[in-house]
Amino acid sequence: MSDLFQSVPFAVVLLIIGFVFLVKGADAFVEGCSSIARRYHVPSLIIGMTIVAMGTSLPETAVSVTAAVTGNNALAVSNAVGSNIFNLMVVVGACTLFTSVAVQINTLKIDFPISILCAVLLLILGAAGMSLGHIDGVVFIILFLAFILYMIRSAQTSREKNVEPGVEEEEYLLEAEEIQEMSMGKSVIYILLGAVAIAVGSDWVVDGACTVAAAIGISQTLIGLTVVAFGTSLPELVTSIVAAKKGEVDMALGNVIGSNIFNILLVLGVAAAISPITFSMQNIIDIIVLVIMSILVLIFAATKKTINRTEGIIMLVLYAGYVVYICNR
Repeated sequence: MSDLFQSVPFAVVLLIIGFVFLVKGADAFVEGCSSIARRYHVPSLIIGMTIVAMGTSLPETAVSVTAAVTGNNALAVSNAVGSNIFNLMVVVGACTLFTSVAVQINTLKIDFPISILCAVLLLILGAAGMSLGHIDGVVFIILFLAFILYMIRSAQTSREKNVEPGVEEEEYLLEAEEIQEMSMGKSVIYILLGAVAIAVGSDWVVDGACTVAAAIGISQTLIGLTVVAFGTSLPELVTSIVAAKKGEVDMALGNVIGSNIFNILLVLGVAAAISPITFSMQNIIDIIVLVIMSILVLIFAATKKTINRTEGIIMLVLYAGYVVYICNR
């Protein structure tokens, strides 16, 4: 049996197990940290918008940081950009097959434009020097912290005025309130096991993805935009479809937009701050596609404050066309 058949099946298994470790590890890490925060009487609002919010981007962060540190820069960029495109076009598009997706006014006027500006900033910095350096990474992290502070402040102001908070704020708050307080020992164990699972899972995902890409002669960019992006976005997809089936998709678009902002500012920010990320022209094209698709979905969302089934199908078809394009370029 050739080396191809010996290595690829093992790499695929490694990839799948790595994804499982990433998702479960992130859940355990968030639960442990949130439990300790709750024990020390940190408000649910703060827990939700810091620990829980960042926890949703832990898989992407771990994969991109591991890829950047090991020199697999193409995988680091394509993972974050691919996850954003997948979240926007497939997660939201799939929800519309079950029911129309309502768009909150805060998402439309503030969060969506911020997500587009983040993508444009990434495009400008990436195209200017064809890389994201340490300073760029630090700038992204500072912007990320500023966004978190903005979310907390806006939610606090909304509560004081008895106005509904923004979509992401409400979702993260609900998730934080659902987390139960555990004993200190159990919380520490959850944090340690979660951290180990994230570290091991990200390493296996990167190794498996790179092995598969090399063995079958495709680029790291392609596998990052497809397999790795799908794997790290799978929890969001499953959760959103389940919510859509129950008719509870009011937060679907807001969650996706929040996640997309995190993926650029937090994921690539941390990765670049640790190890500079080199860009290729394919990365620049993919970011341009992300910007164009984001503007298109914003137009869909702005028309009637909802995204209907027809628009969702258009989004899914466009994503399918994009996948065909990247597979053939």
